[in-house]
Amino acid sequence: MLALTFDDGPDPRGTPAVLDALRAANAGATFFVLAERAAAHPELLAAILAAGHTVELHGHAHLRHPRSTGRTIEDDLDRALETLAEHGVTPRRWRVPWGDLAAFTPTLAATRGLRLTGWTTDTRDWRGDAAPDMLARLDLTPGAIVLAHDGIGPGAQRNDAAQTARLIGPLVAAARARGLAPGPLADPWPVPIPFGNPDFG
Repeated sequence: MLALTFDDGPDPRGTPAVLDALRAANAGATFFVLAERAAAHPELLAAILAAGHTVELHGHAHLRHPRSTGRTIEDDLDRALETLAEHGVTPRRWRVPWGDLAAFTPTLAATRGLRLTGWTTDTRDWRGDAAPDMLARLDLTPGAIVLAHDGIGPGAQRNDAAQTARLIGPLVAAARARGLAPGPLADPWPVPIPFGNPDFG
């Protein structure tokens, strides 16, 4: 198993191309969405769901927890859950922006029945690197959780997700060549899942 995960969408600058590439590769994925973008682009959220992908929570806005108050994040979380519920989505997982947890984050997750979900290997696609370069640095081991982005988030050094879309076909092929089944995050998962950004320890 190998999880394909995408953050910061739904976004017309990236989500359609990513969905097309996943369809061409016959692969599923998990999308950690921003609820404010889901509300702004309900047709893209509907397209993700119609394609059979899993939708989980990233946040309402793209807020960095340690730089915000607990009340601010709590309000953002509840607003996100309410917004997604209006679109028929009940998340079970929460990947916080940047994977950067604050002391209050685990408690908020637990009280809302959400599992904090990080990743194990990072495309760093927000930099706009070429697809072959991204593939070369990924750690495609059993149970790997690949972080990519179908949306253009804060600090991104690219204007679209074209290289991310180009990565999907070769990434899926490379995973399958290693005997791994690329797809969405499933329960149970064969390896421990980080709560946040593994680079933060």
